[in-house]
Amino acid sequence: MHLVFGSKVRVMGILNVTPDSFSDGGRFLDAGSIATQVESMVQAGADIIDVGGESTRPFAEPVSIAEELDRVLPAIRLIRKTSAIPISIDTTKAEVARQALAEGADIINDISALRFDPEMLSLVRKTEVPVIIMHMQGNPADMQVDPHYGDVVAEIKDFFEDRLVWAEENGVFRNRFIIDPGIGFGKTVVHNLSILKRVAEFTELGCPVMIGHSRKSFIGKLLGIELDARDVATAAISALCAQKGVSILRVHDVEKTVHAVRLAEAICQAD
Repeated sequence: MHLVFGSKVRVMGILNVTPDSFSDGGRFLDAGSIATQVESMVQAGADIIDVGGESTRPFAEPVSIAEELDRVLPAIRLIRKTSAIPISIDTTKAEVARQALAEGADIINDISALRFDPEMLSLVRKTEVPVIIMHMQGNPADMQVDPHYGDVVAEIKDFFEDRLVWAEENGVFRNRFIIDPGIGFGKTVVHNLSILKRVAEFTELGCPVMIGHSRKSFIGKLLGIELDARDVATAAISALCAQKGVSILRVHDVEKTVHAVRLAEAICQAD
């Protein structure tokens, strides 16, 4: 699969089939609720659905390959019965990614940037699918324990450049990758704001940029609002990102972000 990125920003709808994700854990565990959510996201204008079976919230505990497969494969099969929408599999495990691709997933979304599972590189090399790699300082168990940087944007760019060169040296070319600076993954509120302010700098690496800011705690800390009240703020950030060259926005509430992004695009294209 080859995603073409141009003036239109892609909106990725989040489908967490987990009991413990920070925002929607436990909401989409049966076929009925999954089908309803997928239909809602597609009708709202989602371009991609991201299926995840392991929570990566701060201090989350890992799950086994078998358990993750039991969560994600039925969801992917269900989506494929009704829609041809591109599906990304949100996993750090090569075996989960392999089986997900076999069931119809189109994109690998690896928050570890191919670092956690030594078999992931081999799988990526054997396929032609796009691969999302994310920056994270530490891992979900410790990433929010005193994260620190000198220049957060420069250091993240250096990280991606190192990973992209490493991948190319191992037979996977740069044009396969989408980069995600990792909002909230080993970052403070200030770090997240710096990333968003300077997000256009990441496009200098020659890869599409994805931002996953939806409902995250920095929004709550800045505005003093609870998790279920953060979708409007998420959409506002989405509109700003759309004007700064971001290619994919990964969000829970697809409709609000689609509306915000399309308005931002229309304003940018006006005479």
